[in-house]
Amino acid sequence: MSAFSAHRLFAEQALLSTGWAENVIISLDSDGWIAAVETAQAPAAGDERIAGPLVPAVPNLHSHAFQRAMAGLAEVAGSGDDSFWTWRETMYRTVGLVDPDDVEAIAAKLYVEMLKGGFGRVVEFHYLHHQEGGTPYADPAEMSLRILNASHRAGIGLTHLPVFYAHANFGGMEPNPGQRPFLHDPDRFLALLERLVPASAEAGAELGYAIHSLRAATPDEMRTILGSAPVSGPIHIHVAEQTREVEDCLAWSGRRPVEWLLDEMPVDKRWCAIHATHMTAEETKRLAKSGAVAGLCPATEANLGDGIFLATDFLAAGGRLGIGTDSHVATSVAEELRLLEYGQRLRDRRRNRLAAPGASVGRTIFEAALAGGAQAAGLGSAGIQVGTRADLVVLDGANPYIAAASGNQILDRWLFALGGETVRDVMVAGEWKIRNGRHDREEDIDRAFARVLTKLK
Repeated sequence: MSAFSAHRLFAEQALLSTGWAENVIISLDSDGWIAAVETAQAPAAGDERIAGPLVPAVPNLHSHAFQRAMAGLAEVAGSGDDSFWTWRETMYRTVGLVDPDDVEAIAAKLYVEMLKGGFGRVVEFHYLHHQEGGTPYADPAEMSLRILNASHRAGIGLTHLPVFYAHANFGGMEPNPGQRPFLHDPDRFLALLERLVPASAEAGAELGYAIHSLRAATPDEMRTILGSAPVSGPIHIHVAEQTREVEDCLAWSGRRPVEWLLDEMPVDKRWCAIHATHMTAEETKRLAKSGAVAGLCPATEANLGDGIFLATDFLAAGGRLGIGTDSHVATSVAEELRLLEYGQRLRDRRRNRLAAPGASVGRTIFEAALAGGAQAAGLGSAGIQVGTRADLVVLDGANPYIAAASGNQILDRWLFALGGETVRDVMVAGEWKIRNGRHDREEDIDRAFARVLTKLK
């Protein structure tokens, strides 16, 4: 879409980094950054008037884009012991059917859906590197470049995390055939990162990297990568997602996954522990103290039957968390945050678990996800304030639920009573990407995506 039509935006209500404010003027510079924020102002001629409450766009801290094409295809009951491990077979089948064009089409469609759901940036945890059977493409970065292309086409901000993946289980177990498109040794992986440094910079994307899991990398491989990676961005890892993973880690090392990770690796604010579902009280406190973000994906974790993260305890210990959509059975801020809170309620059989007495649950979890997501995405700051990128969401001021609300009620209505359809407009880096719920490339993106779905029948 075209660049913003005015350097000044006027919103009757806006959630600033300092809290809710009325009659707000937000001035943007030519690169799409917030240059000034003024409250209690009257709009001037030429100011762009916002058609509803204005809030920051939330970063989506965990995505496997290609999995959006298989959403709904793993919902046929098996023997009664269905789990992540049986779901994974459907995922491997999808991997064997898609080529680079398909992956780009899937990602572009997904990223438009994320924008419509209130996300302004995606952290792509990208491990689909090679052809079926494991043969590299002529350009080993081919699949990563397709992710960069898709993010540009959709207009979403991108933090790209190529993933190191080498083994099937703890102790360097030989990978299975379905994992061959994911695999690298440390030297080839470091060369991939080197290749992507200029490509990411040219695309305006942040670049970090990920280690798939403790199952997929040996300690020596992890240390080699951590010691030699040519990027200083965020580091992500799946950890303690399933109970079987905990059992296997205990059998291998005598320690639980999060315990081992904190003992053996330099976990700090650069790190994001994806899922971290199964932790002891001591692990929960230690992860919180490390400064790492817990990357939660409530819809996917529910879909896979993983379990419920102890968010109450983690936040009480000073932990930082954010949300992602992972396998993309859901693609909206509202659905992920609602499920995050509802999981705590179902476990504890109580209401309003993630806010202090008297505080808005919606405001509390929204701001936690905003700050944690920004940290996990490698961004310096978050929220509507001077010096941040203008990644903004306009909620539908014509919706009677929103029109009748003010302040924190707006967030509570959106997150707990409405949902993704409440998002009206989305701006990324000062440019409108969603207007009146539509993307200007939507028809072409939908057609390409439909062709992929036909292949996967």
